Amino acid sequence: MTAAGRVLVTGATGRVGREVVAELLRAGARVRALTRSPGTAGLPAAAEVVRGDLEDPASLAPALAGVERMYLFPVPETAREVVAMAEQAGVRRIVVLSGALAGQEEGDEAGYRPVEIAVEESALDWTFVRPGEFAANWLDHAPGVRDRREVRRPFTGAVGRPTHEADIAEVAAAALLGNGHTGRIYTFGGPQELTFAEQARIVGDAIGAEIRLLELTPEQTHEEWYAPEHGVDHAVIDWLLDLYGSTVGARGILPDAADVERVLGRPARTFARWASDHAEDFR
Repeated sequence: MTAAGRVLVTGATGRVGREVVAELLRAGARVRALTRSPGTAGLPAAAEVVRGDLEDPASLAPALAGVERMYLFPVPETAREVVAMAEQAGVRRIVVLSGALAGQEEGDEAGYRPVEIAVEESALDWTFVRPGEFAANWLDHAPGVRDRREVRRPFTGAVGRPTHEADIAEVAAAALLGNGHTGRIYTFGGPQELTFAEQARIVGDAIGAEIRLLELTPEQTHEEWYAPEHGVDHAVIDWLLDLYGSTVGARGILPDAADVERVLGRPARTFARWASDHAEDFR
């Protein structure tokens, strides 16, 4: 990696953003971390933590001052304004946290693709990081595993390639600090195809306990997951049911980990490694 000016990390307290901050600091970068609540961010002391909100672009002006490179968490509603502000402030390189489905989202105003388009149409050097399923989605099940050694979800035979957030962050950091990444789109998943039931066994092995799987019907899923205050409405649940259902018994259709290996020069972390790293969350 090459030396760089100050790097702004937006979404710095998210599951990937925290890892991006840590990886950049390990590489010796000067990191400015954007968060809505600096006082409770819990970020490393070496990071310059500043207040700002991507949903309120005007709040970003102080954070962008003196920034050369930027990691952009995707907020499609304000992406054009945020990117224009970054360009005006002198940012030269931007790395977008996107998603593996972004290439299928043309015309979708609420997905990842509008953020990518806003960046493509700027004069900035850009890289898109498109991971698939986050292994960290398993943390949503942590309360049920801790309290009852139980997970409730539909389509336990659905196949995924859970991706360690540290790998996502390392790819993003490499694109921020290194050469040869301009105009690249890195689309990847984890190194193994695993059904959700197989993932549950791996988490159970990591904590030394058996995890019971209760497969929900679509109707039960709607009843248990509906939470509009968190953005999980019936349309989102239907989308998830379609997504999970489409991968039951499906092999070889999800992005593999080849881009992780190409960028980082090593194999991607396994789901067993993720489960071991997060075992205390489930005990």
